[in-house]
Amino acid sequence: MKELSKLLDYRPDIKVVDATLRDGGLVNDFFFTDEFIKNLYNANLRAGVDYMEFGYKGDREMFDESKFGKCKFCDDDFIRSIVGENNTDLKIAVMADVGRCNYKEDIHDRSESPVDLIRVATYLHQIPTAVDMIEDAKKKGYEVSCNIMAISNAQESDLKVALDILGKSPVDVFYIVDSFGSLYPEQIARIAAVYSEFAEKYGKKLGMHAHNNQQLAFANTIEAVGDGVDWLDATYSGMGRGAGNCAMELLLGFLKNPKYNVYPVIQFVEKHMSRLREEGAVWGYDIQYLMTGLLNQHPRTAIQFTKEGRTDYAEFYKEIIAQD
Repeated sequence: MKELSKLLDYRPDIKVVDATLRDGGLVNDFFFTDEFIKNLYNANLRAGVDYMEFGYKGDREMFDESKFGKCKFCDDDFIRSIVGENNTDLKIAVMADVGRCNYKEDIHDRSESPVDLIRVATYLHQIPTAVDMIEDAKKKGYEVSCNIMAISNAQESDLKVALDILGKSPVDVFYIVDSFGSLYPEQIARIAAVYSEFAEKYGKKLGMHAHNNQQLAFANTIEAVGDGVDWLDATYSGMGRGAGNCAMELLLGFLKNPKYNVYPVIQFVEKHMSRLREEGAVWGYDIQYLMTGLLNQHPRTAIQFTKEGRTDYAEFYKEIIAQD
């Protein structure tokens, strides 16, 4: 039986992370206007959100700068142009993907940067490099979290080894990541128990990043809260790759912390997120994403299906089940 107080009581340790610019940027190649970003920053301030993720620290040698917006690279000067010195309670985050960033050169000392938190994203086979990135960011003065991606395809024994290695690193937060939107709340509970074992052993916090392929991103995030997970990712209107993420307006409406205010989120959604959809940005639950979630597959095939404007769902199902 889940501890009721964990769902109904005010939890001061809860941290809400807005990932709209980063995960949402995967929808529109990060082409957000400065007006959009500034208004999002102000909405997060008014809503009481704890961290705002500005995007990736992409390696310019790997990614053509002309094909992406500013949030793909997250230069310090660009972030500072939005937040100034950020003398607020809202902290700034960026994501550094293992193998896709030049972290030694592009992540500067914390004393020279407006960024507070480096979020390292890694697959299991990349853990040694992830640890080096974590150590590098810590030496530079940052808070650091680590997202282990695609855990729904991982052996529990391998996951435990990875968590033990990460536990010995100076990382602050382990993130449970449902990359394919394939997990159910009962599975989240079991996974959280595994993560908690190592978090308690090494004095780390736990985070949750959910995808909405089976319309369970919010449910899985609530489950994680009840399992003692404190760091919670969400995006405005659930904007994110493919089926999207846990919606900020749902999450803040659920949390009992009086510091959070859902009204500024609703205002921003009305003014800006609806406009993005009108301008052609496409994300959110649809049948093709359900299929890849059911089959525990990466949604890249469903994303391509969407881009091509296809509606032959049954044919698509036959195609992807043959790959399973």
